[in-house]
Amino acid sequence: MNHSAERSVSTYLTGFVLAIILTAIPFGIVWGGLLTGTAVYAIIAVAAILQVLVHLVFFLHLDLKSTPAENLFFLGFAAVLIVIMVGGSLWIMIDLHHRMM
Repeated sequence: MNHSAERSVSTYLTGFVLAIILTAIPFGIVWGGLLTGTAVYAIIAVAAILQVLVHLVFFLHLDLKSTPAENLFFLGFAAVLIVIMVGGSLWIMIDLHHRMM
């Protein structure tokens, strides 16, 4: 096995372990009832964002040095669209919840 293949396997294993940890943390906090309310949502959101970054770096091998600028631009644009869609959906659901109460 050559050096680049070993590096690739170790990169994937590192990403896999980080993804498992970032999945287990929110599950453990919710399952164990360690936190409640907004703190749980904040932990889940932070773990989700970190996990997206882990997937981009360790599995898709996207970084600021070797990735063309246009790919990063399109990735950022897709992220903005997702934030707008999710944020808009949450805004609508929260507004409907307040109107029905």
